[in-house]
Amino acid sequence: MMRLSRTNRTPISEWWWTVDRWTLLAIGGLIVLGIVLSLAASPAVAQRLNLPNFHFVYRQMIFLVPALIILIGVSMLSVRQVRRLALIVFGGAFFLMLATLAVGPEIKGATRWLSIGPFSIQPSEFMKPAFVVLVAWLFAEGARKKIAGVPFALGLYGATAFVLVMQPDFGQLSLLTIILVALFFFSGLSWFWIGSIGTVALAGALMAYSFVPHVTSRVDRFINPESGDTYQIDRALDAFKAGGFLGRGPGEGEVKRILPDAHTDFIFAVAAEEYGVFAGLLIIGLFGFIVVRTLMRARGESDLFVQLSASGLVLLIGVQALINMAVNVNLLPAKGMTLPFISYGGSSLLAVALTLGMLLALTRRRAGASLAQPMAMGRAFA
Repeated sequence: MMRLSRTNRTPISEWWWTVDRWTLLAIGGLIVLGIVLSLAASPAVAQRLNLPNFHFVYRQMIFLVPALIILIGVSMLSVRQVRRLALIVFGGAFFLMLATLAVGPEIKGATRWLSIGPFSIQPSEFMKPAFVVLVAWLFAEGARKKIAGVPFALGLYGATAFVLVMQPDFGQLSLLTIILVALFFFSGLSWFWIGSIGTVALAGALMAYSFVPHVTSRVDRFINPESGDTYQIDRALDAFKAGGFLGRGPGEGEVKRILPDAHTDFIFAVAAEEYGVFAGLLIIGLFGFIVVRTLMRARGESDLFVQLSASGLVLLIGVQALINMAVNVNLLPAKGMTLPFISYGGSSLLAVALTLGMLLALTRRRAGASLAQPMAMGRAFA
C-alpha cells in the first residue's frame, strides 16, 4: 500500500503535501452540502414535471464524478500548464459561445446553451475561469513590460462582452466586469483605468436597463415589487421566515414544492427553510473561508501572475455565491446565477470544478514561494 509520506516523490504524494488541504476540505464540505440539498430540493421539482423523483439527483451525481476528476486532475498542474489550459479552454468556450448564437435553442429569450444528446452545455460557464487566468497573465506580462498587457486585456474583455450581450447574458457580464475591476486594483494599476472601466460598466448597465425588456422588468420588480410578478422572491422570503434558526427539519420544507427554480437559483432558500439559519451561515462560512484563505496565500506569492490569477479565480467563485444568496434574500435583482457546487446544473458543476482545480494548482506550495516578498497585491491589500 502506497504511503503519502513527505519523502515519497510520486506525483500523488507531492500533490498531497503541497496542495492547500484546508481549502480542499472546505471544497469537500460544499460538495457534501450540494448532495444533501439536491436530495432535499430536487425530488419535489421532478414530481411537478412528471419525472422520476430522483431524476435531477441522478443527473447531478453523473456530473459529479467527472467534476471530481477535473478538480483533482487540474489541481496537479504546474503554473505554466494552468496558463496553457486557460488558453485552450477560452478558445474552445468562445467558439462554442459564438455557436450558441447560430444554433443554440432559445430559452427564456436567451441563446446561451448548446444541446449535446440528452445533455445541455453552457459554454460561458467554462469561459469565465479561463478569462480570469488570461487577463491575470496579460496584466502580469504588462507589469514586466514584455507586452502591452492592459490594451490586450481590454480587447479580450470587449470581445467576450460583445458575445455575452448578443446572447444576452448580463449576469455573467456583470460578474466578469467586477472581477476585471478587482484585477486592475490588485495589479496596482492607476485609478484612471479602474474609473474608466467602472464608468463604461455603469453606462452599459443603464443601456441594458433602457433597451433590454427583461433587464428592465427585473430591475423594476426589484425596486417596486408591485410593478410585476415577484412570486419566486416572495416565496423564498417566506422560506427564510418559516425556517427560523433551527429550520423545519429535513424533508419538511414547503417552498421546494411550489418554486420552479428551487433546485437551482433558489436552493439557498430551501436550505434555510429545512435547516434554518445554521445551514445558511455554514454555507456562507465555507465560501468566506475559501476566499479569505486564498487571498492570504496569494499575498505571500512572489509571482505576480499567481497572485492575480488566484485572487481573480477565488473572487469569481465568491462573488457568484454572494450574488446568488443576495438574490435569495431580495438584496439584488434576480440574475439566474447558480450557487457554486450547491445548485443543480451540469455545466455549472464542471466549470466550478475547473475553477477550483486551477485555484488549488496555483496556490500549491512551491520552493521559495512563501518566502518571497509580496509584489503588487501586497500594496493593494496594505
